[in-house]
Parts: sequence; C-alpha cells; structure tokens
Amino acid sequence: MLRFAPSPTGDMHIGNLRAAIFNYIIAKQTNQKFLIRIEDTDILRNIEGKDKEILALLNLFGLLWDNLVYQSDNFDKHRQLAEYLISKDLAFYCYCSKEFLESKRLEAKEQRKPFRYDDSWAEIEKTSNHKPVVRIRGAKSAISFEDSIKGEVRFEAHEIDSFVILKEDGIPTYNFACAVDDMLYDVSFIVRGEDHVSNTPRQILIHRALGYDKVLGYAHLPIILGESGSKMSKRDSASSVAWLLEEGFLPQAIMNYLISMGNRTPTEIFKLQDSYEWFDIKNIAKSPVKFDIKRLRFLNREHLKMLNEQEFALLLNSKDSSIGALAKLYLQEASTLNEIRTKIDGIFTPKCITQQENNESFEQECIVLYTHLREMIESYSEDLKDYESLKKALLQKSNLKGKRFFKPLRILLTGSTHGLELSEIYPYLRFFLRDIVTLDSQDYSKLSLAE
Repeated sequence: MLRFAPSPTGDMHIGNLRAAIFNYIIAKQTNQKFLIRIEDTDILRNIEGKDKEILALLNLFGLLWDNLVYQSDNFDKHRQLAEYLISKDLAFYCYCSKEFLESKRLEAKEQRKPFRYDDSWAEIEKTSNHKPVVRIRGAKSAISFEDSIKGEVRFEAHEIDSFVILKEDGIPTYNFACAVDDMLYDVSFIVRGEDHVSNTPRQILIHRALGYDKVLGYAHLPIILGESGSKMSKRDSASSVAWLLEEGFLPQAIMNYLISMGNRTPTEIFKLQDSYEWFDIKNIAKSPVKFDIKRLRFLNREHLKMLNEQEFALLLNSKDSSIGALAKLYLQEASTLNEIRTKIDGIFTPKCITQQENNESFEQECIVLYTHLREMIESYSEDLKDYESLKKALLQKSNLKGKRFFKPLRILLTGSTHGLELSEIYPYLRFFLRDIVTLDSQDYSKLSLAE
C-alpha cells in the first residue's frame, strides 16, 4: 500500500502534490493500492471543506485512490494501542504542566544545551495536574533507516527522548496516529517532504514498541525553493496548486514539471502514464530544487500544443473548433489558458478605438474602416471570403495606407494594435465578423466623423 496523507488545515501546495504524484506512480509501478488518508487529528486547525477541496484536486490530476480514510475514525484504535503500551511499561502518563516544561526549555537554552525530556519529571506535578499526557519511552539505542534519496539516515538514542503520543484530551499526536495508521493499512513505502525526516525515527520507535517488525521504505523529498532562492513558503503564490490552475496552467503540465524537478527523465514532455515506465525515486536529486515558472510556462505551452482544436475550444468554454484553432495560433505568443483567454476576449469584446501606440492615435482611421467593414458585413460582401480580398477592398474604399490602415484594422479585428499576422488569423475570424466588428458604446457617437 502506498499512501498520501494530506492535512485539511490549508491549501494544497506543490510540495504536497509532488509527494502525492510520486506515491501514486510507485503504487502503479508495483501494482499496489493507493490510499488517501486525511490527517485530521489537529482538530483546532482543521478547515471545513478543505478535505473535499484536496480530493477534488487529486481527482483533477488523475490521482485516483483505491481507499479513502479519515484519521479521526481510528481514534479509538489509537487510544487502545496507547493503553497497550502503558500496560507493557513502554509508555507512561506524564503530569508535567506546560509551564514546567517551558522552564526546563529555558534552563537548557541558558546552559546552551539541547532540550531533552527527562522521564523522572513525569509525576512531579501529579497532584496538581489531573489531565496527563501519555508519552512513549525514548530510544535506548540508535535508530537508522534507508532513505531512497538521502541514503542511510541515523539518529542517536539521545536524540529521541520520551515524546507525547496522546494529548491531555485523549487525541493522538501526529507521530502516533501516523505510525499506527501506516501499520493498520499495511503501508509499504512512504514518499514525503524532508521536513518529516526527524519524525521517521519516532514512528519507527512506535512500530517497534507495538511489535510491528515490517521494514518500511522511505523517500524524503528535498524542499522546493522559490525563485529568490529561499525556501518556498505559503506566501509564494506559485506554491499553491489552486493558484497555478487559476492562472491557466494545465494539470498535465504541472504534473510534467513536478515529476521532472531535480530528476533525470528520458523525455522532456510526457504524461503521467508515460512515467510508469521509467520513473525511479532514487534518481531524485538530494539537494533542494528551485521553482522555475518560466520552465513551467514552456511545458504548459507544449501540452497546450498537444491538444486538438476541439479539446482546446472546450477548455475555453466554447464548442466551436474554430476557437480552438485560433487559440492554437496564439500559442506563438501565449503560454497559459488565461493569456489565451485574454487574446480571444479581446477579439470578441467591443473595440476601444481611442487606444494609442507610442502616443499615436488611430481613432479617426478606425471609424472610417469600421463604417466600411459594417457595410460589407451587412451586405454579405464576397470580399470578406479571404484576407487578401478584404484588404484590397478596404484599401480602395478607405484611401488609407501603411500603418494608418493596418493598425486600425488590427484594432477592429483583434482589439489590439499588435499581435499575430492578420493573414494568419483572419481565416478563423471571418466566421465571427458580425460579432467581432463592434465598437465600445462610448465610440458610437463618433461615427459621424467618417462621413
């Protein structure tokens, strides 16, 4: 069993998604089931609806699970196993108050020593504290494990003191719930962020105390750096999967990028299913990798190119393949769906003829061309059949030349003073001329200037 264990306490970020993808790929490669475990033990920080949001994103990315469980459903089992450990003297009640422990932390800091819990403190405040926590006894010998990315990782016994497994309200701590559930669901391999490295020996200690001798595989992914080179935080917009999708990046492009980050891949552009053939977690670089939005933009454009015209149109909420064909042309200068939408919207919204380029206005020329174009459209002129015929007819009717002709014509057809060659896009625009050649409401009053 492979598992992805998100917490419903915030938005899914790209580090979470990367871990989910790798666990999913390995499950497919090894013909094992893929489990989604919602880790909702932090009741105060859980955000209502975040679990559904996470599941919707996983579904969007094609990371379909075989089993879905909520960690809170196992609270009774967690408590039973904690009681079992207490009965075996492998865990104990600790009555230390938070104030007492904080004083010991300050004391250790003043002595410039790492803070370590001392088991002899457990009953010092027993008479005054009636809500003890449960601690598992610390390691008696070093704990090491093999990490598929980092190699052997070793923690000495003194680094793993007695730690809390049940809080004063009876809710299991992250490490205890995680270790127990990995055992209950027979998880075999775990891919997660390197911020969990220090949790791993504690979870191994819990397994050993419970008599669970299965050796799990681990791979701890290096952190993702922001473009500035510092650790990417939740304040970085690009760290949010939802933000990337809102910006118009395709799920398959994001997936392609996250799989290839710090990795050796046989091809530059690929789909999730392709990676089943060659992905190896051991090829992931040990060092942190910097998030490169330009690289993602390139991959997104390549994946957009792979769409057929109908598929592209549907992504733009249109059923007309001509819109898809037009969108594919704009990939010459755009990389995301949002950028494409901006181009398409500019074509189909009423045109503002007062816009300028280098402080130069084409307003009067726009009015002249608009008048002739509307006449041609209303009379179903044969000159509208192709760009050369249109151009020739309008040049004759308007007596305009050079940029005083082409700039206003571009404004009326595309809403912009620059862009793709009109000869390239006109074959698709001509089907929509009646809707395209319209003016902003405030510009209708200026039509008399064309007379």
